[in-house]
Amino acid sequence: MLRFLPNRNPDLIEWMDRPDADPELLSNTYRQFSVINRLLSGWKTIYQREIRPTARELNRPVRILDIGCGGGDILFALHQMCKKDGIVAELTGIDPDKRSIDFASGRVSDGAIRFFHQTASEHAFELASELANSGEQYDYVISNHLLHHLQDEEVRKLASDACDLALHQVIFNDISRSAIGYLLFQVTTPLLFRRSFISKDGLISIRRSFTRDELAQLLGEKWSVRPMVPFRLLAVYSRKGETRQDSLHTGGTTRATIGEAAPATTGETAPATTGQTTGGTIP
Repeated sequence: MLRFLPNRNPDLIEWMDRPDADPELLSNTYRQFSVINRLLSGWKTIYQREIRPTARELNRPVRILDIGCGGGDILFALHQMCKKDGIVAELTGIDPDKRSIDFASGRVSDGAIRFFHQTASEHAFELASELANSGEQYDYVISNHLLHHLQDEEVRKLASDACDLALHQVIFNDISRSAIGYLLFQVTTPLLFRRSFISKDGLISIRRSFTRDELAQLLGEKWSVRPMVPFRLLAVYSRKGETRQDSLHTGGTTRATIGEAAPATTGETAPATTGQTTGGTIP
């Protein structure tokens, strides 16, 4: 392992997260994330194995919450997958960075996705706490490339709140810290992704990320943490895992009976999806 990779370095700051980030480079970064996630993040496989089986059994729309949704490309991809399979989905994205919510809200959609920003919170894990405290629930609570942005205690807090929010599963997809992955990213991305923060921030992200053992120890035995290709980690908490062939650890508490639809929450806090794709503020 490279000299600076044996230990995680969560205190590094990515260029795109800086308040003075160049708007053009930032917009290009959000746009190019769609390419990177489509090629590397493995959400098609995750959807087929973790989300689709249960979603098909529901007699109502499946509700999915993406914490730290960024430019929204994971939700747009999941929406297309559900639509192809004839699954009605209500998808909600929350992010503390208004710039990413503005970008995501400006993308074309048929109204199945909503995005929300919270001006009072600076971190995505705080947004999850607010929703959990309000009694909101979703069938699936997901995140992509969020965990490595957080300190260890923030990851624990996010995981706890996400478990309270999820009726079926919590799915955290993130980068695995790897010297080989770092070197490959360093060599290839400057050739593929220009005029954005992708190359520089990707290397910083790898330095901030976890190894499998580190993340498994942090989340505890009720979570399944497994490697994915290429150089990724998938952390899953499942309420129905003990009844499946590939049993996953379960635990935690819930505010609603497993399998029942969560009651709608009045007000403007991440409401059920109707109308056009839009950006909003969680009160």
